[in-house]
Amino acid sequence: MLEICQVTKYFQHQVLAPVDLQVEQGEFIAFLGPSGCGKSTLLNIIAGLEQPTSGEVRLDGQVLTAPGPERGMVFQEPGLFPWLNVLENVAFPLRRQGLTEAVARERALELLKLVHLSRYAHSWPHELSGGMKQRVAIARALALNPRILLMDEPFAALDEQTRMAMHVELQDIWQQTGKTIIFVTHNIREAVRLADRILVFATRPGRIKAEFKVQAPHPRLEGDGLLLQLENQILRELREEMEKVLKEELGDDYHLKKSGFPWHPDRDLGSYI
Repeated sequence: MLEICQVTKYFQHQVLAPVDLQVEQGEFIAFLGPSGCGKSTLLNIIAGLEQPTSGEVRLDGQVLTAPGPERGMVFQEPGLFPWLNVLENVAFPLRRQGLTEAVARERALELLKLVHLSRYAHSWPHELSGGMKQRVAIARALALNPRILLMDEPFAALDEQTRMAMHVELQDIWQQTGKTIIFVTHNIREAVRLADRILVFATRPGRIKAEFKVQAPHPRLEGDGLLLQLENQILRELREEMEKVLKEELGDDYHLKKSGFPWHPDRDLGSYI
């Protein structure tokens, strides 16, 4: 369905080496890697928010050069309009597409039911918790019924308990809607719990270094032996990339004990450097 063909990106330096990727309808893919590896840049190129320096992105053979309703985007910050209530926030893109107020509100209410927030339809964004705000943001991204849902570290700012609850919510939404999801994260455990295919990115410049397929069925439970084994495999794959980031950031202060890696798999790679 989605083809990424020899996509590169330069800013002051090369951010992405040539990337090739094919995404099938209904897949849940995670982009995983340390800070600065280009995974968010690639997601923005797919969304049409950035233009590649070379290469192209195609959807059903058509080259994508700008944002479009077939791609919904969820960012790390919910970005809700504070002057609109929850229902109006979700209905906003529908009204922008020319739907009548009644149809837009009906569709928005259906989406709020999907994310279990219908009782908060008339609440204001400031009255919601962080997890509830992100559920509203997901509902709004689904409003135009996109074929692909792009998610850029949507749960990074949430506390651990809320984050785990959101994992369950997102799995349910994915299974109910059948959307194709591309999910960017620093968190190994998050990627393993959610995705069916995990692409590990190398850094300087960013490129796909390894691919892991998660065979465990959904919903996935904490402590599953297969998942723990996969987390450790991915952690070993990322060790070299994390060393590169640490050496660059810390310089002469960098030191990594040969006896082991200093982070548990559920730590966000690079977030606290």
